[in-house]
Amino acid sequence: MSLFLTLSLLGFVPLSLSHKTNGGYLYPQFYDHSCPKAQQIVKSVMAKAVAREVRMAASIMRLHFHDCFVKGCDGSILLDSSGSIISEKNSVPNRNSARGFDVVDEIKSAVEKECPHTVSCADILAIAARDSSVLTGGPSWEVPLGRRDSRGASLSGSNNNIPAPNNTFQTILTKFKLKGLNIVDLVALSGSHTIGDSRCTSFRQRLYNQSGNGRPDYSLDQSYAAKLRTRCPRSGGDQNLFFLDFVSPTKFDNSYFKNILASKGLLSSDQVLYTKNEASMDLVKQYAANNKLFFEQFAQSMIKMANISPLTGSRGEIRKNCRKVNG
Repeated sequence: MSLFLTLSLLGFVPLSLSHKTNGGYLYPQFYDHSCPKAQQIVKSVMAKAVAREVRMAASIMRLHFHDCFVKGCDGSILLDSSGSIISEKNSVPNRNSARGFDVVDEIKSAVEKECPHTVSCADILAIAARDSSVLTGGPSWEVPLGRRDSRGASLSGSNNNIPAPNNTFQTILTKFKLKGLNIVDLVALSGSHTIGDSRCTSFRQRLYNQSGNGRPDYSLDQSYAAKLRTRCPRSGGDQNLFFLDFVSPTKFDNSYFKNILASKGLLSSDQVLYTKNEASMDLVKQYAANNKLFFEQFAQSMIKMANISPLTGSRGEIRKNCRKVNG
């Protein structure tokens, strides 16, 4: 009898939510005995962090995404540079923009106090990403757990695997497919841009020189573009922040997709979902028309993304401090 069958007969693994990974299973009840209050602790620290600054919800969700796309969901993005480790925090996608590390530290120390050396940083990030959705009015889902933390980072992986705001639609889709995700996951997960901010430097080319001919991006609403130019000049102002969803920037909803239909997606990577591929265009329309459908798919795609190549069993470790490997 397989371990899985045994576990499911014992009732530990709801079939729909257990996820086979190389070397083991992730399942929502992983800490039920070893650290029953783990999820409660994550949620209470996250609630305080988001109350202090709503933007933190988007920042934590993005950390989880940038973690999972590099070597799998293994907490590698949280490591600082030390010894042989070159941190992913200095990669192009993360430099001057990845944030929320202090909140992860705060969660980790609270969890360590309750159950020392039990809950991984990778799992904390997966739970906190779900809480980020819930705390801003988005969907909830049961988070399969049991990930362990990596003992290394990959700067090159971070530079190469994470979709960039100016990548072509095909490049972005390819980067998703390489992680086992499909076009539905791409469009649904892009919907996380219903909250959070982006820097001028991430979309400037759309305002002035989209394809190297000195002209703005024709697929961007021109009155919206004029408004953006006031705070995103041709040079300077790189770090100026703009809402990704200007309609309801702090509420997790489907207005991101409605904005795209109105040619008001902020990033090129947002707008190309509508302009460059028929299947994704259709999905944008569906989610714009049906918030419930978007929420259901977002939750499914987040579970799927959080299942990219986790370390389980005896692989990896449970870090004591999310910023460094155990001594």
